[in-house]
Amino acid sequence: MFSKNISKGFHTGSLFFVLLLSTQLNLFAQSEPVISIIGVGDMMLGTNYPSKSYLPANGGKDLLSDVKDILKNADVTFGNLEGTMFDGEGTAKTCRDMSKCYVFRSPASYVDHFTDAGFDVLSLANNHSGDFGPAGRSGTKAVLKKAGLAYAGLAGTDESVIFERNGCKFGFCAFAPNSGTCDIRNIAKAKEIVASLEKQCDIVIVSFHGGAEGIDNQHVPKRTETYLGENRGNVHAFAHAVIDAGADVVFGHGPHVTRSMELYKDRFIAYSLGNFCTYGRFSLSGAAGIAPIVKVFTDKNGVFIRGEITPIYQQKTHGPKIDPQKQAISKIRELTKKDFPDAVIEISPDGKISKK
Repeated sequence: MFSKNISKGFHTGSLFFVLLLSTQLNLFAQSEPVISIIGVGDMMLGTNYPSKSYLPANGGKDLLSDVKDILKNADVTFGNLEGTMFDGEGTAKTCRDMSKCYVFRSPASYVDHFTDAGFDVLSLANNHSGDFGPAGRSGTKAVLKKAGLAYAGLAGTDESVIFERNGCKFGFCAFAPNSGTCDIRNIAKAKEIVASLEKQCDIVIVSFHGGAEGIDNQHVPKRTETYLGENRGNVHAFAHAVIDAGADVVFGHGPHVTRSMELYKDRFIAYSLGNFCTYGRFSLSGAAGIAPIVKVFTDKNGVFIRGEITPIYQQKTHGPKIDPQKQAISKIRELTKKDFPDAVIEISPDGKISKK
């Protein structure tokens, strides 16, 4: 009798355990999916204009090798493409002061470096997408399209794009204060574009190229910024407005330095992701040579769950490398505390981003 009771108790306990495990597995299966989105800043993988001497060794194949595994580990990976990427000629832009005129044209084959590293979508909204005029823009778009890379940011023709990854529909649009691009200063129009995407997509990602440049402009001033006499937009007002219109993640770039981060209405904003992979022709001294790889986790509706920063550094002779000193994390923590003292996110010394 005693042994039977033990046996009965064992089977009853085993059944309870199986039922409990089954319930937990069902709950796990029914739990909300987590979406991961990586954002990086400016990218220019080398230019053959005005000389092929500005191209990297080995055809640029090694530029992203140190961070490739990180970039590939997300549902969507985004970056800002500075300049053109095509094999045609086009007409190079001219500047009033040619000593300060930078014109970028990467070989079409370099697009493979983006696809090999896991990029899904690129912004064309910046001051270098028109470096070789209409021929440069159309040639670049053809190269990206053939490679399967989504892109947006050109006024009137490619203002937004919709693509799917892992069963999730993403909408993307990009803005800048430059001719031929979707204008960051026309906030009403930006809200229309975002609102249209929001109706069609699960998650809307917005990119902007705006704000004044350089180490003296690392703070977000919450007003219209000018640089070299040009209106570079009010990036704070812009970011909040597009989130009001339905954006879920906002990635900024353009100042060539890292800026602070914010959470607004449970949506993530990075105000500048700095120089990520800008070979040869960019100034990379001091603050311009460090930047974050930002990975944002959201629910299926774009609500922020958590994030993480991988700090990188680069020099003129190589692409991004992991920074053991974690300079970008330290700078972002410092700037965020000063720019947004009442921020509802906190950033740990190792780069973990969480809600307070």
